[in-house]
Amino acid sequence: MYVAHLRRLFLSLLLIAAFAVPAHANQDQPLSGLTRFFQQFGHDLKKGAEALGDDVDHLITGSTTKTVTVPGDYQPGSIIIRTSERKLYFVETEGRAIRYGIGVGREGFQWGGVSYVSRKAQWPDWRPPKEMIQRELEQNGRKIPEFVPGGPDNPLGARALYLGSTLYRIHGTNEAYTIGGAVSSGCIRMRNSDVIDLYKRVAVGAKVYVYH
Repeated sequence: MYVAHLRRLFLSLLLIAAFAVPAHANQDQPLSGLTRFFQQFGHDLKKGAEALGDDVDHLITGSTTKTVTVPGDYQPGSIIIRTSERKLYFVETEGRAIRYGIGVGREGFQWGGVSYVSRKAQWPDWRPPKEMIQRELEQNGRKIPEFVPGGPDNPLGARALYLGSTLYRIHGTNEAYTIGGAVSSGCIRMRNSDVIDLYKRVAVGAKVYVYH
């Protein structure tokens, strides 16, 4: 009853928010969850609620996690990333995994393959590569600092899982609104609450499967 009441309340708020979405929204900015909802379902809230199912409850609670079935022969402890779905799966047992929402690399920066977790860090420092610093300056006129200490203002967020010997990481973010979008330079972004949860579960050496 309580969840059903929250669901009805949330759908009512969606209807109100529908008329608050500006028609001239900047198309270069990542779409919010509400904007994506109305872009896909318009004002047909019943259709949207039926399509989302339990995900409406996840929107209400603010959680992006859910235990789901995963096909394939993956060892428990493995990570599966499907960039087209904007989802990351942590395999708990054979055929079952915890699913998280993620942000992925933008056009031209997405990738696929098999890697592994080479190390883990809490509140990691950020040292962007020189190529990124130069690219951001030339393309966007934005000067990125050469070093940002770990903390709430750090783009890597609360935790980071480093993948092999590459520059790619699974990490948190101080820009939670980008989750669900394709905005990074190839790294996988998660909400800080989600990456903290994943960090506790993943061991160094765990296999990471990335499907583009």
